[in-house]
Amino acid sequence: MGYSALLTKTLFHGATAAALVLTASLGVASAQTNEKQQDQNKAPPAAAQQQDNRDAQKRADEFAEAAKAINGPAGNPECVWLGRRVVNLMWRDDLDTAFRHLDLYDRFGCPGGHVQATFRCLVRFSATIDNKVADTLNTRIQACWINPGAQPQNSNFPPPAPPPAATPAPAPAQPPAQQK
Repeated sequence: MGYSALLTKTLFHGATAAALVLTASLGVASAQTNEKQQDQNKAPPAAAQQQDNRDAQKRADEFAEAAKAINGPAGNPECVWLGRRVVNLMWRDDLDTAFRHLDLYDRFGCPGGHVQATFRCLVRFSATIDNKVADTLNTRIQACWINPGAQPQNSNFPPPAPPPAATPAPAPAQPPAQQK
């Protein structure tokens, strides 16, 4: 056998071995992919579906409650959703994201003062918010969105000041009376 025949035979065996390894690995990967696709095609468990339905109904009820309680654009569903989200992000100190959401809030024509009043209310109730309980913050934000003037029961905070009215012009000063 010559050198070229040996070289050809070696290359042929090497290429055959590489092709077998590649084919075997593709078969294993294909089997794993099929298993994942079959798992994704299964319907979610009934309990998860029921929980999703309850959550959707709860959100719809919250929007309806806000629409009934708040006159004007602050009661619109888009204002409620974006506004509550802005307040939540502000509470969590994610101000960059809060300001991006606030831009959207403004574009929908929602009143910026309502976000301020809601955040002020949330700060007044800060002692009642437990970060370890899942829905405490969201429930308090919803309550403050509906009634931003709410006060905690044992409050050391003063009641919210009414907006300043137009101040009247000061009365002209009178000259001091002459003594006789």
